[in-house]
Amino acid sequence: MRIVPVSLGSRSYQIKVGSGLLARLGAECAALKLGQRCAVITDANVGKKFARAALTSLSKSGFAPVLITVPAGEKSKRITTVEKCYDALAHHRLERKSFIVALGGGVVGDLAGFVAATYLRGIPFVQVPTTLLAQVDSSVGGKTGVNLKAGKNLVGAFYQPRFVLCDLDTLKTLPRREYVSGLAEVIKYGIIYDEVLFAKLERNLPKLLRRDVKTMAAVVARCCEIKAEVVSQDESESGLRAILNFGHTIGHAIENSSGYGKYLHGEAIAIGQVAAAKLSGQVLGLSAGEATRIEKIFVHAGLPVKIKVSAAHRKKLFAAMQLDKKVSGGEVKFVLAEKIGRVKFGCRVAPEMIDAMV
Repeated sequence: MRIVPVSLGSRSYQIKVGSGLLARLGAECAALKLGQRCAVITDANVGKKFARAALTSLSKSGFAPVLITVPAGEKSKRITTVEKCYDALAHHRLERKSFIVALGGGVVGDLAGFVAATYLRGIPFVQVPTTLLAQVDSSVGGKTGVNLKAGKNLVGAFYQPRFVLCDLDTLKTLPRREYVSGLAEVIKYGIIYDEVLFAKLERNLPKLLRRDVKTMAAVVARCCEIKAEVVSQDESESGLRAILNFGHTIGHAIENSSGYGKYLHGEAIAIGQVAAAKLSGQVLGLSAGEATRIEKIFVHAGLPVKIKVSAAHRKKLFAAMQLDKKVSGGEVKFVLAEKIGRVKFGCRVAPEMIDAMV
């Protein structure tokens, strides 16, 4: 088992990465002296596979867990689902010393985290991410939230979990498309922070695609280390943490304008990252060779790198970008790469350049 610390003073916690960890969920919660009552929030797909193991582990450690199941998919990440979770928590009489377990992918983690941040003005929660994307990205750093019709993640809170438990065995059950989608966030860490990691991903991509456990363990842990380093320096995204949004300005707009669910998050941000690499060449002088390496690794991973849009869709896409959280003074700001392993945030990009990319 690998342990990655997230240093945030009194809100510090650990990320644990390894195989067979779901059986240890109850013991880990007991070690933190969390309250006896708890709720496991999961979705219909993940619940069928892992809810029983989670509930059994919690019960064996003396907890009284209840199960709350939401529909699978991005459409559950909305205020109406949050309200249903609140009602279920109240019905089961969870108190301020009670806690929530987020068991699932990024949607469940964001939703359950937001529920925990706001129910009774905040109760503890733990993250048990079951997708690659959630293990390397959304479960770490305390970003929680839900979508509005106007855009993705426009309502939320920064609220840190008590710990994160990444059981690599859960990745074996993922459909290939969903697993590959998670690789988009993995590749992102190499682009924004670690050129050595990027080169390793280029070499070891076949092993990752085969879900080789040793390779996955090293990659997941390194991605968590990078995110922990960034979050420890900038918890609430007032500066450095913005680099984690490389490819996300266009990616989130693709998700929103296409209708949530048509593109998985990783697929949309793969397209966004390739577009950002091309913009980086024009704005910051990213070399053509490195831009090509970035595009090729996404292609070799089996991820999309471009999108065809009609005039009507293009209009929706640009409208969605204007509602992005990173808009300042009505101007869309981008994270762009100077080279693989180093990026800048808050970059201005001429509208005609963006138009040429999508």
